[in-house]
Amino acid sequence: DKLGGIYAFLAEVDVLRVGPMTAQRYASCKARLKRAGKPLPENDIWIAATALEHELPLLTLDKHFSLIEGLTLA
Repeated sequence: DKLGGIYAFLAEVDVLRVGPMTAQRYASCKARLKRAGKPLPENDIWIAATALEHELPLLTLDKHFSLIEGLTLA
């Protein structure tokens, strides 16, 4: 069943929480991108901010993540 599969998956991964530092990184990224005239989808900025806060590389095929300063792409 699908719900059992979700729980099995979640048992194998760490779920990262969004906190005040994530929000600060989000705001900084969003402002920088807006000044550069290169806005990204809101959810993508949150994903990037979370990766930045936890110093994690982001595995993605979306090229626009390369616009985010300091983000390591894998």
